[in-house]
Amino acid sequence: MKALSTEEKYLALVKKQNHYNQALALLGWDARTGAPKKGAGQRSEVIGSLSSEVFALSTSDEMKDYLSELEQTTDSLSDITSKSVAESRKDYDRNTTIPADEYKDYVTLQSQTETLWEEAKDKSDFEMFRPNLEKLIEYKKKFIGYYGKETDHPYNTLLDDYEPGVFVQTIDEVFSELRDHLVPLVQAVTEAKKQPKMDNLFSHFPKDNQQALSKDILTEIGFDFNAGRMDETVHPFAVGINPYDVRVTTKYNEQDFRVSLFGTIHEAGHALYEQNISPDLMGTPLCSGTSMGIHESQSLFWEKFVGQSYSFWERNYPLLKKHANGQFDNMSLDDFYFAVNQAKPSLIRIEADELTYCLHIILRYELEKALIEGSLAVKDLPHVWNEKMKEYLQVEPSHDGEGVLQDVHWSFGAFGYFPSYALGYIYAAQLNEAFTSTNPKIDSLIKQGDYAPIRNWMTENVHQFGKSKKPSEILKDTTGEGINAKPLISYLQKKYTSLYEL
Repeated sequence: MKALSTEEKYLALVKKQNHYNQALALLGWDARTGAPKKGAGQRSEVIGSLSSEVFALSTSDEMKDYLSELEQTTDSLSDITSKSVAESRKDYDRNTTIPADEYKDYVTLQSQTETLWEEAKDKSDFEMFRPNLEKLIEYKKKFIGYYGKETDHPYNTLLDDYEPGVFVQTIDEVFSELRDHLVPLVQAVTEAKKQPKMDNLFSHFPKDNQQALSKDILTEIGFDFNAGRMDETVHPFAVGINPYDVRVTTKYNEQDFRVSLFGTIHEAGHALYEQNISPDLMGTPLCSGTSMGIHESQSLFWEKFVGQSYSFWERNYPLLKKHANGQFDNMSLDDFYFAVNQAKPSLIRIEADELTYCLHIILRYELEKALIEGSLAVKDLPHVWNEKMKEYLQVEPSHDGEGVLQDVHWSFGAFGYFPSYALGYIYAAQLNEAFTSTNPKIDSLIKQGDYAPIRNWMTENVHQFGKSKKPSEILKDTTGEGINAKPLISYLQKKYTSLYEL
């Protein structure tokens, strides 16, 4: 029997890691889609054990030896193996700085805290959640110290987990530009004489009907149900277990169908990305989105630039009426389009309109950065949260359930994640501009329900590469530039100036 080469041994090792990660993804999906509450403690232990196995593989002597040898022969390696080795090296260098027992304790704490967050959110009880959040932040600070990377700001190390190559200085500049344009535009829209008629939107829309509508829309835009499924959850998310098993979730509000419908389209954007990663990358560290910002660009592109466009509703308004039991029968398409694009400051990020959405993200970014640099204590978080909501959006939470506890991310230690939502919106506007420059009849494609050219362009330029292309490379190759907020600012100013006759 022929002995395996080092490359083959390495690929077998990372494939084993990938299989553990698929199992963890499935456990995570199950935990958030109706798993029994009594099983939470045992499930947390299982997740901790499996995660420690992945950790052990990533820091094993075998991994160290394979990487050392393969890095000496990169010229003879395939492109996929070479880039996989670079990803594994990054993980190895980072993970070998963290004691294995600490990492296992941290992962167990993550799982416990996510379950605790659900209860705290339900009871609007921040104090119940605070001790665990403080522990998670201390772990993050400790890990940053272990990594020992010299950066201008400790938060840069966390950003690197989600948006490689983007740092605090860039985000500060781009977010400041966005905030300076959005705050006055939101105020102008709020004070505009022309306002949409909203009554029809808030009639009772049964959950079963919304579910059927969501499935029809997912099918319409090209989600492959043979390689995915849709479920209900408290906090919508999508998870790519592998390109042939991608799951979306949604949340139903029977008094406001927009929560589910646009949430479903948003998660479908993530899913289309995962379903169209090249099968050649299966089982390697490259078989996932290249960054959370690029991932968000896909979900926000489909939700905002497609799902909230006039062309989309020219085609799909009859479908909505079919599922809605008559609530829109006396509402014109123009009135409906204005209503579903209403811009109004609100408390809940996942229910925010496209004009105010980035302000929610900027607020969270500023708080995260302050927590990590130590200029904000966890105990003061609810108060500062409420102050910033009032400053940026002119609204103030009445309790912590609709304020500081509304998002799940901090419960599993995802610091550095939130900026990717606004960066993704910026990228989406840049990609939209790039696509329309070569496909100026995009509105006609959407009106006809011909989404294949859009999906194909995204697959060709973004999806297929997984992690084999860096975010900056994708942006440069598709748009010819780096991060640029101007296309998004221009899109929002043009759309909302017209809608509200400013």
